Amino acid sequence: MSSSKQAPKDVVTPKELFLNRREFLRAAGITSAALLMAACDPTAGSVPVSNSSKDVLTAKEEVLDFVNFYEFSLSKGEVSSLTGDFKTQPWTVEIDGLVENPQTLTVEELIDRYSVDEFVYRLRCVEGWSMVLPWQGFRLNNLLKDVKPLSSARYVQFQSVLRPEEMPGQVSLKSYPWPYTEGLRLDEAMHKLTILATGLYDEPLTKQNGAPIRLVVPWKYGFKSIKSIAKITLLEEAPPTFWNTLASNEYGFYANVNPGVDHPRWSQATEIRIGESSRRPTLLFNGYDEVSSLYKDLDLTVNY
Repeated sequence: MSSSKQAPKDVVTPKELFLNRREFLRAAGITSAALLMAACDPTAGSVPVSNSSKDVLTAKEEVLDFVNFYEFSLSKGEVSSLTGDFKTQPWTVEIDGLVENPQTLTVEELIDRYSVDEFVYRLRCVEGWSMVLPWQGFRLNNLLKDVKPLSSARYVQFQSVLRPEEMPGQVSLKSYPWPYTEGLRLDEAMHKLTILATGLYDEPLTKQNGAPIRLVVPWKYGFKSIKSIAKITLLEEAPPTFWNTLASNEYGFYANVNPGVDHPRWSQATEIRIGESSRRPTLLFNGYDEVSSLYKDLDLTVNY
């Protein structure tokens, strides 16, 4: 992918826009740094909108060090340089809660037990940018079937690790509800598109990309795809989640990609594909129409 076609990073998060918003949020009494960093405006600037729906893999060099991982830093470009002390081996994942067969498995055991395949998915960030990524991993429903959810199980909670001695963001952002947690309805977790990823671009996940194992839910905004999973718990009631706890009016539990429902502070109608120079229309469910049956009882004009 030639550099002449790549969108500059400030198209995604313009520096002057960031600084102006910082002053606005301070004046409004909003001091959460993470909410500030999430507030990049996808309609900023004069980038034209493209109607092309063609998907091309995003260049690897554009992806690996362009990540949101607030456990390390609020700056996407700084995360990888701060992961040196983060230990990803040995690593176990505990599966408990409303299941007949609770288990604690190492990542190696998970990889050995389940068939690892490649899943090429679009990733749409709530901030207004997107990528096309070749994940390696396995369907979450295979693991859930093995632990045998009880009839009362309705939701799945995912929890990352709490290691402030290894994750500097957990120290600098002490007021945040660490560890990072996310949740899905059980039927969402059981859908064939939902995977646990252990690799990216035919290599094991890097630390900054969620090593050694992370969730990928391609029809939802990227913050739902929790990194570095340590625990999975099946529950009867919807669990609290990290971003919904911080700002429930801005980050909903469902967080389905939806061009018809704007974020309270910016439009979601279009997106900028990393590596491209023009915007494209955002697709409902990120283009994965096969999940629409999961939401036939929801009002998609208000659901966020």
